[in-house]
Amino acid sequence: MKNMKIALIGYGKMGRAIEEIALQKNHVIVLKIDHENASDYSKADLSKADVAIEFSSPHSAYDNIVKCFEANVPVVCGTTGWLDKMDEVKMICLEKNQSFFYASNYSVGVNIFFEVNKKLATLMNDQQQYDEVFINEIHHIHKLDSPSGTAITLAQQILEKASRLKTWSNYSSEENRVKKKNDSDLPIFSSREDEVAGTHIVKYISAEDELEIIHKAFNRKGFASGAVLAAEWLVGKKGVFGMKDLLNF
Repeated sequence: MKNMKIALIGYGKMGRAIEEIALQKNHVIVLKIDHENASDYSKADLSKADVAIEFSSPHSAYDNIVKCFEANVPVVCGTTGWLDKMDEVKMICLEKNQSFFYASNYSVGVNIFFEVNKKLATLMNDQQQYDEVFINEIHHIHKLDSPSGTAITLAQQILEKASRLKTWSNYSSEENRVKKKNDSDLPIFSSREDEVAGTHIVKYISAEDELEIIHKAFNRKGFASGAVLAAEWLVGKKGVFGMKDLLNF
């Protein structure tokens, strides 16, 4: 892969981790956007980049993505909490013949975890004795959205396979599991603790036993490496893509 010129939109802890990985791979950071200069960057600034990597905030992600499209710059987005506008973003991308890559989580390990989650949900659908199903997610105290985008992806995968579950709902970690809204509700219990990079647990419980799968991130490097890998892969392509395309799942 030739050296890329990268625009970093969102220069918090994740943006800095992405920068570190990108520089190790001899890419060049030509633009850094954070809360202090978020309103100052222009189409001309963006046009200097081969690709933009967008990890900003839920309230600014949509505008950032559209600005990249207007500058004819491929964009890799990892911001969560704005997905009510995803269909609109996909439509604009395709209409303008642009390039867009989105994942709720760029860790290769997490995306393998997603595949395991789907398989497990399929196997458990006929096992009605496991009548308690829930997701726990734990992140650092600076995370703005709750539940996490990864937890929502896990929940959506389970709902697609589990005929007895219809919706998911978010609860705090302090709430007792028996407070779920109804039998067709899939609870997501969210915790925010110190500097936890990200832990996700899917658990099935019967009267006889319990079964769980877990992914625990030790740091942000796995997410950052995946985002840079996605950016390298996206350059030169047109359309809307995700980790399944990158990893050939």
